[in-house]
Amino acid sequence: MSERVKIFGVDNFYEDEFICSCGCGQNEMKKEFIELLQDLRDTYMKPMSISSGYRCPVHNSKVSSTGLTGPHTTGLACDIQVSGKDAHHLLCLLTSYDFTGIGINQRGPHDQRFIHIDLIEDPAKRPWVWSY
Repeated sequence: MSERVKIFGVDNFYEDEFICSCGCGQNEMKKEFIELLQDLRDTYMKPMSISSGYRCPVHNSKVSSTGLTGPHTTGLACDIQVSGKDAHHLLCLLTSYDFTGIGINQRGPHDQRFIHIDLIEDPAKRPWVWSY
């Protein structure tokens, strides 16, 4: 078994958590995003499970309405699997951070609920916080 590699040397996240899940092996996460995510994790003081990190454009176009250029294709976005009181706590913390997009999906089975965060500049002036 190979040793897991911490992404950009942060304490709590690993490269394999952010690899595109289509099997292409791409991972183009940006250091500034991972460092802000680590700062959030330090404040949250609980493990954070990444359910979706980097997505290659082809995979993103298959799984998201944002197509070939969605937030996950920029290396500046991820989805954190979280639900219930933990989701509420995380959402409250997020208001103190500089994330430019916060998407909330808290419907369905608990293991499929998540909060999306990103740092993208959006010319369409999308909402800062939205629900799926």
